[in-house]
Amino acid sequence: MNEIYNIYCDESCHLENDRQKAMVLGAIWNPKSKSKNIAERIRELKIKHGLNKYQEIKWIKVSPNKQEFYLNLVKFFFECPDLHFRCVLIPDKDILRHEQFNQSHDLWYYKMYFVMLRQIFSPNDKYYIYLDIKDTKGNQKIHKLHEVLCNSMYDFSKNIIQDMRLVRSHEIEQVQLVDLLIGAISYLNRGYSGNAAKVAVIKQIKTLTGYSLEQTTLLKEDKFNILRWTPPEGISDV
Repeated sequence: MNEIYNIYCDESCHLENDRQKAMVLGAIWNPKSKSKNIAERIRELKIKHGLNKYQEIKWIKVSPNKQEFYLNLVKFFFECPDLHFRCVLIPDKDILRHEQFNQSHDLWYYKMYFVMLRQIFSPNDKYYIYLDIKDTKGNQKIHKLHEVLCNSMYDFSKNIIQDMRLVRSHEIEQVQLVDLLIGAISYLNRGYSGNAAKVAVIKQIKTLTGYSLEQTTLLKEDKFNILRWTPPEGISDV
């Protein structure tokens, strides 16, 4: 029987002139039938650690007084067989030369989303994709991204990628979990180490994955998949 999946997406340091060198686009996916239970388990974990169950999880909120909560949340991700993660790491935005390809940074950003998402799909399953709201023009752009993804799979009737829509991250625990994981990868690859709690979270992810979080993982890695993307020598296009 075909499986139906929800894919939840977010990004870190994606703006062109934010003075942040590394950028990460990431996604978590799980069977649609398990989405509600997973969200409830994350809310229960919040309550256990003295948080309001509707408090938003964000990487920027990781601090020593809530370190145990975030470590247990990471542990929950790795112990839950229904949760999977993939990201594209762009280690150096400074080398991008969009003008050579007659493209804006925004267009390139959606190209990177295509690169990140296309590896997740199986032609035997169905998918619903949820992206954190980036700007007021996002609906038109994700409609085009949806179309391009479908066309790349010859899914012209949208039987595989059923829908793609914008959501607000504070309403969906899985989007918040994406924020945490890509935040950790971004923090490490920007060379930061000043927050002991964040360093502890990164160390735990490294331990549980066996990966450096700075390099590409095996293509078939299904639990925690990273693509370190750099433009081919001398050019800066996909």
